[in-house]
Amino acid sequence: MTDSIRFTKGHGTENDFVILDDPDGALDLEPQAVIALTDRRAGIGGDGVIRAVRTRAAGIDAPEDAPEWFMDYRNADGSIAEMCGNGVRVLAAHLLRAGYVHDDGFAVWTRAGLRSVDVLERPETDGAPWSVRIGMGRSTSIRGERTVEIAGQALPVTDVDMGNPHAVAFLPEGTALEQLDLTHRPSLDPEPPADANIELVVERGPRHVAMRVFERGVGETRSCGTGIAATAVAAALRAGDTSAEPWTVDVPGGRLQVGWTADGEVTLTGPAVLVADGVTLV
Repeated sequence: MTDSIRFTKGHGTENDFVILDDPDGALDLEPQAVIALTDRRAGIGGDGVIRAVRTRAAGIDAPEDAPEWFMDYRNADGSIAEMCGNGVRVLAAHLLRAGYVHDDGFAVWTRAGLRSVDVLERPETDGAPWSVRIGMGRSTSIRGERTVEIAGQALPVTDVDMGNPHAVAFLPEGTALEQLDLTHRPSLDPEPPADANIELVVERGPRHVAMRVFERGVGETRSCGTGIAATAVAAALRAGDTSAEPWTVDVPGGRLQVGWTADGEVTLTGPAVLVADGVTLV
């Protein structure tokens, strides 16, 4: 990276990111720079870094008809992630606020492919939330071939692929979600070859669940967009719900809605907040 660069800090239900504005692909974003930027004591702090870069300048393989903008997402440990649902919403707010895009409906490219954006509400003042719906792509799920060890129990897992891997487990009735110890990663058996984000879920009511998540490359976060989508997919499968009616998912950082389009694409709707602009010397 250069000696100094402008950044924006934003979050989606308190899943927070450092956004680096790099439209022409000039940055050499090394893992150690990501680690320094996301350090909550010695850096800006965040669950990850988003490099806002034009797809043609990003140095990636992309189809000729790919959208103009690419979300180059890095976990807090410097590793590359395929997708981030909260991150797409925050990136969308940044691109609109910066004047790079102007329409409330557009698309961005990610390592998991195209993700559509629909801005449902723009804020009237800086620092207020945007309301954004993201097309998350189609999901694939496999139930019952893996377990997760949590609170002394081996719980069955539903593997859900939302462009990145998730292991979703429902807690037994009476288990207090808020009291689980997620300071360390729960173990999966068998361990997936590319690791996985782990979601632990309880029922709250009809089409309503709550979850906590341990994200690979980060640890526990206040929210995870792809994990929320994966949780709703697993919850609908578990309930035998094929209605395509939306599900509500509560996370420590807020509440989001997951729906399905007529052709089966998963959608994620929730807030995006841009909280600060500045210059970093990292």
